Amino acid sequence: MDCIFCKIIAGEIPSKKLFADDSVYAFADIDPKAPFHALIVPRRHVDSMAELNAGEADAALLGHLLATAGNIAREQKLDKGYRVVINTREDGGQTVDHLHLHLMGGRAMHWPPG
Repeated sequence: MDCIFCKIIAGEIPSKKLFADDSVYAFADIDPKAPFHALIVPRRHVDSMAELNAGEADAALLGHLLATAGNIAREQKLDKGYRVVINTREDGGQTVDHLHLHLMGGRAMHWPPG
């Protein structure tokens, strides 16, 4: 597979690991958009949020990704707040075809973001 995130998960491309378990891998973004910017990805390759469904396995995966974001935010002491973003497909701003959450904090986030 030619997926950069799959290569990062496999250790073929170095990353600054923030968290890892059997189903999720989180690492620092190499092009941060905030003082703290992490990417949280499922180990299982899923192209995007659009490929998931309401089934129990996908719901559990999304729940685990979001809970991981919350845990990392607490570890990073993002007490004043943070943003979690899932870009989906081209018009949604997704640039890597592997489902991932952006966890950003350390500054005030503005709305609208795009």
